[in-house]
Amino acid sequence: MAETLTLQFAAPKRSMPPKHFADYTEEERIELLKDLGLPKFRANQIAKHYYGRFEADPRSMTDLPEAAREEVANALFPVLMTPVRTVAADDGATTKTLWELHDGTLLESVLMRYKDRATLCISSQAGCGMACPFCATGQGGLNRNLSCAEIVDQVRAAAATMAAEGSRLSNVVFMGMGEPLANYKRVVSAVRQIVSPAPHGFGISQRNVTVSTVGLAPAIRKLADEDLSVTLAVSLHTPDDELRDTLVPVNNRWSVEEVLDAARYYADRSGRRVSIEYALIRDINDQDFRADMLGQKLHKALGPLVHVNLIPLNPTPGSKWDASPRERQDEFVRRVIAQGVPCTVRDTRGQEIAAACGQLAAEGA
Repeated sequence: MAETLTLQFAAPKRSMPPKHFADYTEEERIELLKDLGLPKFRANQIAKHYYGRFEADPRSMTDLPEAAREEVANALFPVLMTPVRTVAADDGATTKTLWELHDGTLLESVLMRYKDRATLCISSQAGCGMACPFCATGQGGLNRNLSCAEIVDQVRAAAATMAAEGSRLSNVVFMGMGEPLANYKRVVSAVRQIVSPAPHGFGISQRNVTVSTVGLAPAIRKLADEDLSVTLAVSLHTPDDELRDTLVPVNNRWSVEEVLDAARYYADRSGRRVSIEYALIRDINDQDFRADMLGQKLHKALGPLVHVNLIPLNPTPGSKWDASPRERQDEFVRRVIAQGVPCTVRDTRGQEIAAACGQLAAEGA
C-alpha cells in the first residue's frame, strides 16, 4: 500500500537536496566517516552535537580533529535551508520563518511560545497537493516533498533558537505546509529522530508530537503499525461526504466512514485520543445539523478516544469564505459536546502575519 500511495501523491519531479547527516542511519554515518579515515565513535560524537547541542556546522565542533572538520562538513552537512526572513506577532511570542532550500524552493515554519511550552509547526512538503479550497497552501499546489533532513533541520533550528532564549522546544506539530502522510517514509523517519533521546534524536516526548492528515486512510493504518504514540490529527472539516468531497477533495478516494475507521484503528493501536480538526466556515459547515452529525459519528466511531479541535477559519487572500460568528461557534461546540464528544476552540496564533492554520503560502520577498 505504501508504494501505491507514493504513486498516487507523487510530488512533481524536482531535484532533492544532497544527503545530510539526518538522512543517514547510524550505520551509514559510521561507514561514511570511515571513508574519511575517522573511527566509529566519531558518529556518536557528531550526533551529540547535532541533536543535543543543536549544532549543524562541524567547523564549530572543537572535539573533532581540526583537519577533519571541513571534510565532515562537506560530506555530511550540506546547507539545506537558508532563512530569508523572520516575522513576529503576538508581542514576539509567535515567529514565522521563510526558508529557501537548495533549489530555490520556499517553505515556512512557525514557532509559538506559550507560558508552559514552545510549539513548532513544521512543513513536510513544499506546498500541498490536497487542493482544499479554503487553505492558502493547498491552493498554491505541490512543489515537492521535503527530504527527511529538511524536516528534521526545521526542528533543530527552532530548538537552537529556544536554547539561545534560555528555554527549550517542547512540542512539534506537523501542521505546516503539505500533507505529512503523502511524504510518508521521510516523515516517519523524521518523527523517530524528533522523539528518540540524544544522541539519536531530540528527545521530545511522543505525546508532544502531532502528525496531521486530511485523511489518507491506508497511510493512517500504516502509521498505526509503526508502534508510535504520537497524536494523530485528522482534518475532517465536515461529517458528511457530500460537502467533504468539495472541502477536502481526497474524500473522493476515502470517505468519512473509511477515515474514521482508520482513525479508530490508530487510536486502538496507540492508546491515544485522535484529534479531529474542524475549520468552522460561515454558512458552509457550521449548521446545527452538521454539529449534531459530527458528534454522533465521532461518538459511534471513536467513543472516548476522540477530541474535536474547532478552528475559526483564518482569512486567506482572495477567499470567498470567512469565519463563523462567535455565537454560531459557541452553539456548534455546545451541540458536539451534547453528543458526548469533547470539543474546544483552538487558540489562534499568528493570524496577522499569515502564520495561522491554513495561511502558510511561502511567498518570497
